[in-house]
Amino acid sequence: MFTYSYNNKRYHTLDYYYKTKYKEKVFKIPLNGNFTCPNIDGTVGTKGCIYCSKSGSGEFAGNKKDDIIKQFEDGKKMMLKKWPKGKYIGYFQARTNTYAPVEKLKELYEPILKQKDVVGLNIATRPDSISEECYKYLEDLNKRTDLTVELGLQTIKEETLKFINRGHTLECFKKAVEELRKRNINVVVHIINGLPNETKEDMINTVKYLNKLDIQGIKIHMLSITKDTELEKYYNSQPFQILSQEDYIDIVISQLEHLRPEIVIHRITGDPKLEDLIEPKWLIKKVCVINNIDKEMVRRDTYQGAKC
Repeated sequence: MFTYSYNNKRYHTLDYYYKTKYKEKVFKIPLNGNFTCPNIDGTVGTKGCIYCSKSGSGEFAGNKKDDIIKQFEDGKKMMLKKWPKGKYIGYFQARTNTYAPVEKLKELYEPILKQKDVVGLNIATRPDSISEECYKYLEDLNKRTDLTVELGLQTIKEETLKFINRGHTLECFKKAVEELRKRNINVVVHIINGLPNETKEDMINTVKYLNKLDIQGIKIHMLSITKDTELEKYYNSQPFQILSQEDYIDIVISQLEHLRPEIVIHRITGDPKLEDLIEPKWLIKKVCVINNIDKEMVRRDTYQGAKC
């Protein structure tokens, strides 16, 4: 059996990590702090990343029109319908969640920490959007709660970063990881498989690079083409090859093999809104994709870290 597992999984799942740490179920409650992004407000750019939806990756976050406590309570009620007991992580998901003065961050973060059974915060952001003052505040937060900062990277290939209009370099990302780890803050990195003109080798190289860094988790996404994005316009004018489910599974397993076993896999496939999805249609069946990854890992008799 894989070391970090209590079932048939051959990779280090987030569920295993939380249950081992807290001895019970832990739920992430997606929240929307109504942040903007330097790649939208003109600081870096105005169009955002080419795949970015109108919600800024916050499709399943709370309603930004509601105050943050109402969002949390609504999310908690949803969880309680399935699981009557557990702990909670406040997940600031939509757009760039450190891109504001620290006083505003405190107004959003601190009330969540005061809620019953909340054990931590997950904060999604960009590597170019954490000020020195913010680093100091995050360091303080990390002493008081279970803090994780999620950094978007997507790929280590510089030409792809430019193509998708990320607006920052690989060096910028690396520096942010180093600054967070200097303060002992857990780091989770987002990557995307299937970006235009990237090969299987490119995608594996991204994971090989991350494996050498001091990161604690990773989120693996499949590129999804959704409505009203720059990527949709590009795809309509210059159609490109989209990964099949079989190719995606093959690449993900290869990536897992190159990751240290202690790195937690927070996500292993995408989760787009059905009504907004253009391609690939197979992403709709998320559970099937996950199950097929498990089956193929058993068939290959492989596991996370097998080629580390």
